[in-house]
Amino acid sequence: MIFRPLLIAVLCVIPVLAQSAVRPHAKDNAVWAAAQKARPAQIELLKSIVNIDSGTGDVKGGRKVAAVLIAQLKALGAVVEQVPAEAEGLPENTVATLAGTGKARILLIGHIDTVFGPGTVAKRAFSDDGARLHGPGVGDEKGGVVEGVYALKLLQDLHFKNYGKLTFLIETSEERGSPGTRALIDKLVKSHDVELNLEPGDAPDAVTVWRKGSSTLNIDVLGRAAHAGVAPQDGRNAALELIHQLKALEPFPTFGPGLTANLTILQGGDRYNIIPEHARAQINVRIRDKGQLDAVQSALEARKPIFARFPQRVCLHEDLVYCYVNTDPRAHADAIRAALTFMETETAAETVESLELVRQLFAAGAIQSAFWHRFALTTHSPIAADPDRYGVRILGRRGASAAVDGNRFANNDLAHRDTTGCDPA
Repeated sequence: MIFRPLLIAVLCVIPVLAQSAVRPHAKDNAVWAAAQKARPAQIELLKSIVNIDSGTGDVKGGRKVAAVLIAQLKALGAVVEQVPAEAEGLPENTVATLAGTGKARILLIGHIDTVFGPGTVAKRAFSDDGARLHGPGVGDEKGGVVEGVYALKLLQDLHFKNYGKLTFLIETSEERGSPGTRALIDKLVKSHDVELNLEPGDAPDAVTVWRKGSSTLNIDVLGRAAHAGVAPQDGRNAALELIHQLKALEPFPTFGPGLTANLTILQGGDRYNIIPEHARAQINVRIRDKGQLDAVQSALEARKPIFARFPQRVCLHEDLVYCYVNTDPRAHADAIRAALTFMETETAAETVESLELVRQLFAAGAIQSAFWHRFALTTHSPIAADPDRYGVRILGRRGASAAVDGNRFANNDLAHRDTTGCDPA
C-alpha cells in the first residue's frame, strides 16, 4: 500500500466513476501542509493497529484495535458509542459523532477486521520499505480507518466545522459480508446525506461510486465410499462428480468488468485408498445485476450427474448475497448527477475538467445524453444560506405555484435572480 497524506476531500471531492481517470483538482495548500505535518503521527497510529491481529471473529484483537481508535476519537471531542454486533462471536462496532455548524450529514464507514488469522503479525509485522507500507490489513482497511481518523483531526486543526454532523462507523465483520453490522449500516445510511466508504480506491486516487455484487455458490456432492483396490466398482466417486459439475462454469468469464465466476474452494476425499464419498466446492460470483447470478445458478442446476441412479447427490445452495450494486435507477442518476455537479466557486480550469469528465462518461457508455444548463440554486446550498454574499436574490421555489416559472428541475430548486446580471430567473 502506498500511504499518502490524507486531505479531506471528504467534503469537497467530485466523485468519478470507478474506471474513469480525471486530472485531480489543485491542492489546497493549507490542507496539504497540515496533512504533511500529520504524516509521521498518522503512520505511527497505523503501525500500532496493524500490529494487532484482528481477523474477523477475533473478539479480543478487535477490541484492542477499537480501544486505540476510540482514544483518538475521544481526543477529537467525538461522542463515541460501542454498539453490540448483530451476530455472535464478533467484537462491538464503534460509532463516533462530531457536530458541526453547517447542514450536511456525512457518514464515513471503515472496518478493522482483516482476512488474516491469529499469529499473522508475528510472521510479518508492519514494515516500511520507503515506498510502501506492508502488514496484515495495512490497506484493507486499517489504512482507510486511520485516514478517516486523521481526516477528522485535520478538520479540527483547520477549524473547519461547516457540516451538520460527521459520523464515523468502524465495523468489525466486513470481510464476511458485515453480518454483525447490517441493520446498523442501514439505519445510519438513512439518516445521512452522503456515505463515504474508506476501502482502498482505484488508481489514481479515484472515488469509486459502485462495486460489483458478490455471492458464493456451494456445491456439495454425496457419492459412495469403496476401497480403491478391493472393490472400486462399488464406489461412486464424489470428487469426479464434482469435477463434472464444475464444467458448467466454463462458459463464464473469470475476470473483467462484468460477471465473473471463479472456483475458490475444492475439497474431496480424506484417505489415499478410498473412493471419495463427499466432495464440495465454492464458486465466488461477482455480478453487475442479479440476472447474472441467476444465469450461473441455472447452468449449474441444469448439469446432469454422471451417476443418474443417485438423485440428490449433487446439492447446490447459495450463501447470502451482499450486493453493492444499487439497481434503483434513481440512485444511478444521483451518482451521475454528483459527478456532474459543480461548486459555485468553480474556476474556469475546473469547469474544463468537469467537461472532460462528461466526455469520459460518454466514452465509457455511462450516459447517453446530457445538457449544460445555467446555475441551479437549491435550498440547502451555501448560496441559499447566504444569498447576499453572492449577489443573488431568491424569488421563490420553482414549481411551487403557477406564478413561478414552473421549472421542476428538482424539488428543492429555487427561482432566483443574479443581481450581477449573469443568470436571470
